[in-house]
Amino acid sequence: MQKYYLCIDLKTFYASVECVERKLDPFNTNLVVADPTRGKGAICLAISPKMKMLGVKNRCRIFEIPPTIKYIIAMPRMKKYIEYSANIYAIYLKYFSKEDIHVYSIDEAFMDVTNYLKLYKVNPIQLAQIIIKDIFKTYGITGTAGIGTNMYLAKIALDITAKHNPNNIGYLDEEKYKKELWHHKPLSDFWQIGKGIEKRLNKMRIFDMYDIAHKDPKKLYKEFGINAEYLIDHSWGKESCTIADIKTYTPKTNSITNSQVLFEDYPFEKARLVLKEMIELGSLRLIENNLLTNSIGLYIGYSKDIIKSTGGTRKLINYTNVYSELLKEFLNIYDKTTNRNIAIRRIGINFSNTIKTENVQLSLFTNQEKIDQERKLELTICNIKSKMGKNAIIRGMNLEEGATTIVRNKLIGGHNSGE
Repeated sequence: MQKYYLCIDLKTFYASVECVERKLDPFNTNLVVADPTRGKGAICLAISPKMKMLGVKNRCRIFEIPPTIKYIIAMPRMKKYIEYSANIYAIYLKYFSKEDIHVYSIDEAFMDVTNYLKLYKVNPIQLAQIIIKDIFKTYGITGTAGIGTNMYLAKIALDITAKHNPNNIGYLDEEKYKKELWHHKPLSDFWQIGKGIEKRLNKMRIFDMYDIAHKDPKKLYKEFGINAEYLIDHSWGKESCTIADIKTYTPKTNSITNSQVLFEDYPFEKARLVLKEMIELGSLRLIENNLLTNSIGLYIGYSKDIIKSTGGTRKLINYTNVYSELLKEFLNIYDKTTNRNIAIRRIGINFSNTIKTENVQLSLFTNQEKIDQERKLELTICNIKSKMGKNAIIRGMNLEEGATTIVRNKLIGGHNSGE
């Protein structure tokens, strides 16, 4: 049976929500979603379609908007966007089982519609039109859709071809893909090909999907390793992964990551404080999820990319989730690798190779009683935060100048929650 997938995207989602909330038409309103308290350098999380028509680029900074354009600036309200996203997901559930839906992001979702076409007595394009119309009628949000005979083609139809069709719907099968997009440029327009991969391909004299499809596979594997398999399959419009595969996938290893872009340039000691806060939050997250880690990683990015990022990874002697132990290891990496003379703007930490607590044997070389006491205390902190809010209990360091935890606890996805 021929399979069909939909990939639906909510057009300029954050900006559209803000326009709808103000009873304005996104296609006739100049509006940007950004936090003006961060200055003219603040990134616009979204701009209305009308702004795009005027040549303003999405994800631009406020100062990049031409002064001749008058516009409304809306403070991000992540809680409101999540609410809209959940309500629109409920629309999808009117038509499809949750087993046939894969939520890709807050404003994008895949659906396996293969078994629903006979049920609704429609073709894939008609079904996409019904759903898009329902979303707009119910919430005033415009949707676009890609239809494909596999998930990759549905995504490419959405990203590249739908925008050129008056009904905001694109369709691709393997033959149509090769006919219409084999020579499409740039390569970075295609899903999972970023600017970095595009540059590496260009150095190999590869400039479009046709070139990838006809390149010696050995050379691609030499350059990209196992990832060459995906490049080659996608160049032919092939994708074996299904929504069912995604639903049943279990990763061999798990990791927890946390990163943040600092509000301003931070000197060495001030950034060290933020790192300590991040380690504490990571430790609490591990304990809350009954996880331990024996491998950590640190990333430090500098202001204006003056020098390359620093940091590193470290394998721990024992599995742990205790703050004091993790703090010691992270600060050791930080103090040894971080440039003390250049301002810091980005910090990232990683706890990898995580496993459940009950799967670890006790070590004869650690003070288990002390560790259990600290873990019990931190579990109590987790319970208090869960019931009373993230800022219900804080450490003294969270009140120091330059600390970010209290502010960030009020954010969702790094942005204003709208409360």
